[in-house]
Amino acid sequence: MESLEIIESRLLLEAIYKCYGYDFRSYTLDGMQSRLQSIVKRENLQSISCMIPLLLHDQSFFNKLLKNLLVTVTDFFRAPLSYKALKQTVIPVLSTYPYINVWCAGCATGEEAYSIAILLKEAGLLKRTQIYATDINDKSLAVGKSGIYPLNKLDISSQNYLLAGGETDFSKYYMTKYNAFMMNKELRERILFSKHNLVSDGAFAEMHLVLCRNVCIYFNDKLQVDVFHLLHRSLIRNGYLFMGMNERMDYEPFTSLFKLIAESDCVYKKQESDVIKMYSN
Repeated sequence: MESLEIIESRLLLEAIYKCYGYDFRSYTLDGMQSRLQSIVKRENLQSISCMIPLLLHDQSFFNKLLKNLLVTVTDFFRAPLSYKALKQTVIPVLSTYPYINVWCAGCATGEEAYSIAILLKEAGLLKRTQIYATDINDKSLAVGKSGIYPLNKLDISSQNYLLAGGETDFSKYYMTKYNAFMMNKELRERILFSKHNLVSDGAFAEMHLVLCRNVCIYFNDKLQVDVFHLLHRSLIRNGYLFMGMNERMDYEPFTSLFKLIAESDCVYKKQESDVIKMYSN
């Protein structure tokens, strides 16, 4: 029998979906409950269920709740050695295509999209590339579209860039003003930020590279499988998938859909086989 807290959490997530259309019902409850409990304490509420009438009748409360439920941990060239592996294994292959489509799924505030744009710029490929950066958080997308970030991100971003195999200085790609820095127009123009929900929306077709880093770890097993197939359908034949360092994808059906090609455990190549058709049916 489920605990009272789990029942309350399920009812809350159902209320969010019915009222606002955000579907967290297939997220892992362990991670979700810890976030919900922290909100309960901060708002001085007695239980998770106390949030249900608040979010139903007060959209400002829902907006505050949503901000805490959506995980937006990201940075420029986060896990830089993984980007270095991507640069060494995938970028040379992308250079053989006349045009390149890249999808950053769950892009948060956009640092990841700008990171891949810089790699492609240094490989001389940016002008023939379209990068699609998607997320379900409108505020995060607005930050990414502006390309403006706080100056306190610069030190770690510059270090990560060099560790990822950067060929110049990170300062080449932004301009500073007041207490912020803005990514160059050349980078911003190659990235299209738009809203997309991995839980409910369709695939992006004809992608040469998909980045979906540290997103699936928040999903339950069934939703993970659904997302794996969506990412697989989004890629061209022999396309590439870039995952996060915290995601260990060594189980079915993922291993039938993608083959590990980089020792960093982050870079995968799309596979085609009869096994895939079996899982798709």
